[in-house]
Amino acid sequence: MKKVAFHTLGCKVNSVETEQLIEAFLQKDYEIVPFEEIADIYVVNTCTVTHVSDRKSRAVIRRAIKRNPDAIVAAVGCLAQTNSKQLADIEGIDLVVGNRDKEDLPSILENHNFQKGLPVIFDERIKNSDLLKTVIYSRQHEKTRAFIKIQDGCQSFCSYCIVPQARGPVRSKTPEKVVEEVNQLVTLGYKEIVLTGIHTGTYGIDLKEENLSSLLLYILDQVKGEYRIRLSSLEPLELDDRLLDIVAGHQKICRHLHIPLQSGSNRILSLMNRRYTREYYQSLINKITRKIPGVAVAADIMVGFPGEDKQDFFDTRNLLENLPLHSLHVFKYSPRPGTKAALMKPQVEAREKTARSESLLKLAAAKKSSFINDMLGQKLTVLVQEHISPDLYLGLSDNYIEIQFHSPHNMIGSFVQISPERIENQQVIGQIID
Repeated sequence: MKKVAFHTLGCKVNSVETEQLIEAFLQKDYEIVPFEEIADIYVVNTCTVTHVSDRKSRAVIRRAIKRNPDAIVAAVGCLAQTNSKQLADIEGIDLVVGNRDKEDLPSILENHNFQKGLPVIFDERIKNSDLLKTVIYSRQHEKTRAFIKIQDGCQSFCSYCIVPQARGPVRSKTPEKVVEEVNQLVTLGYKEIVLTGIHTGTYGIDLKEENLSSLLLYILDQVKGEYRIRLSSLEPLELDDRLLDIVAGHQKICRHLHIPLQSGSNRILSLMNRRYTREYYQSLINKITRKIPGVAVAADIMVGFPGEDKQDFFDTRNLLENLPLHSLHVFKYSPRPGTKAALMKPQVEAREKTARSESLLKLAAAKKSSFINDMLGQKLTVLVQEHISPDLYLGLSDNYIEIQFHSPHNMIGSFVQISPERIENQQVIGQIID
């Protein structure tokens, strides 16, 4: 039995696609081993969202080649799609497969004879007609949570972003296929299903009369059993009143929304091609928190975009200070070849990017602490995920708070009502409510 090892870089969608590849290899009787072990095949699922991602991807590939020079080493994913030559030039690599073909990796491996020094490349451009297939799941990879990729691709073309080139146009999985996958996962025992995609809120724009709201209602109607749904990142302009009403009105949908802001400066938002204003974003977040009590709202923030001056950063920080947010994900701008922003002037100095990032990370910690303090004494629905010690468990609330609590019973995979009581060493401690 051949051994195959995987390493994933980048976003949740990449992680989902690695899990799908693992399923495909298991169904062909391969043995899955940790990446640190000797394997016959190493698969590196690459990322290219920043230059650091590129560098990390290359480093992991070289590590695999060094670990077993006789193994087949395959680089797949976003960097393989956008710059296959960069990867093919790595000495010892055997196979480079872009996003269009990576789900066919087991067949590609079986149908090619590889020679060291002559890497095989699959980097064909992604098309609108490339359909998303249903995934057949055979086992639980985790105890409680699973992810379903409901769409792929993006055609927004934010000026800083390489993702449209890496992922192609929007393609949505049909509602019937999504429901089939949710049913499989619930039957296998998963209790939380995360609906994810490259641009999740555009789900259905390539399907007749479908959108994310109609998909959620279809899942809730068709899938029975004990489970909940969590939504991944959604753009501000895609959160309409119908979608918010569905989240607010159904207990099976988590009170957790990840809504990228990127900048609190209208001038920078325009240069980014983000199509909304700081005023729109502020109004949206305030409406969400009024409509959905206890909701956790996370925001992505980019610092150091070309031309971002001190006033632009002040506008961003000022807006964030006044928003009821659960958490902030802070990123430093990284030029991506082939994007408009890479040619913009002036580029912000690295030292200034770091200072702005550190400032917002401190604010992020304060925001999270404030949100948790507001939840102390509340009743939260918690999915138990981890057994820490004989009677100590760790769970995740629907509004994305990790809580430790004590119980003499086996609680893994159960939904329990917990009241968070205090914070000790940055960990929330709670108690089961009878």
